[in-house]
Amino acid sequence: MVHRFRVLILVGLATLAADQVTKYLAVAHLTEALDGRMGLARVEGFFTEQNLDNDPPVEGAYRRSTRPYRFIEDYWHFRYVENPGAAWGMFANLPESVRRPFFHVVSLVALGFILFMYVRLTPEQKSVRWALALVTGGALGNFVDRLLRGYVIDFIDWHWRNQPGMRWPTFNVADAAICVGVGLLLLDSFRARGPVESVTPGGQVV
Repeated sequence: MVHRFRVLILVGLATLAADQVTKYLAVAHLTEALDGRMGLARVEGFFTEQNLDNDPPVEGAYRRSTRPYRFIEDYWHFRYVENPGAAWGMFANLPESVRRPFFHVVSLVALGFILFMYVRLTPEQKSVRWALALVTGGALGNFVDRLLRGYVIDFIDWHWRNQPGMRWPTFNVADAAICVGVGLLLLDSFRARGPVESVTPGGQVV
């Protein structure tokens, strides 16, 4: 049973770990939220909601991007962003009492559907296993953000010379894993299938 879910568990957990580690690095280097903290206190600060005045955690008091980094000038920057909505900020304006439960339910339903699809795969569908594992890890990464903070941490900013309409929405490792997984699923759906065999009344295969 464990062997059957090995790819889902290993790839999913590795994706989740990579997503949370990179988000920690984004908070540590692109904001001032963890300044002055040492050791485990920095990790604790990453997982707890803190406002700018270091008062006790207050829901909705978000960190602020103070140190954006230009990795490739005019094309690739690292910039801390807090996205309370879905992709491209959809549903971000919903009331807090509605938005959080809504995204929790949607995330759990999506994860349940992925698990349902995974258990129905045949041994030959190896690429689909990897695809679903990547989507699972990405979904878990963003779900952890929403569960702990009520928003998703984004920090990868791709754009083309700051031209209007030439900026990709800021994203994170979880989003990238989901996109790669969906891409693999699309490639598998276009893959050529072998001819369907049929048997004549005389027993011949055609």
